[in-house]
Amino acid sequence: MPKHLLTKFMPDHERIKNHKHLQFLGDKLHDPNYWYLSRRSISAAFAVGLFITWLPIPGQMMLAALAAFYFRANLPISLALVWIANPLTIPPMLYFAYRIGLNFLHKPLPATNFEFTVDGMLSGLGDAWQPMLLGCVLMATLSSYSGHFAINYLWRRFVINQWLARKQRRLGR
Repeated sequence: MPKHLLTKFMPDHERIKNHKHLQFLGDKLHDPNYWYLSRRSISAAFAVGLFITWLPIPGQMMLAALAAFYFRANLPISLALVWIANPLTIPPMLYFAYRIGLNFLHKPLPATNFEFTVDGMLSGLGDAWQPMLLGCVLMATLSSYSGHFAINYLWRRFVINQWLARKQRRLGR
């Protein structure tokens, strides 16, 4: 992958190091492995970020940061990928996960008249939470593995193409 393109969007390390609200993390945040752009750290960041994105829980960014520390993934990319699930995208994502969960549990789509009221939403949530949660976990796992392996494959293809181009230039002299 072109590091110069990714580096352009990365935050300044010194600015983060001196940020007053992040001082409680000590030297853990300043480990260069969390900021370095390598195939391993980026693919781990995609796995972490895409997994956490599908979890319907509050505090996704904090959980992504902790997972990035644990798996030694690139911290900014892990956090940025969590923002795939935003107020515009989360309703279709949760509905898709709900449909996946229904299919996996071999349950039909309920044919109820839904009322857009607090009582209607709470009564509908009683039957919907299990398929939705199962679908979220399935989609989190699938997208995490897919993202990890896709980044590994694309990075390796990019490096191989660079080697081949360098070899062609050398042979062409």
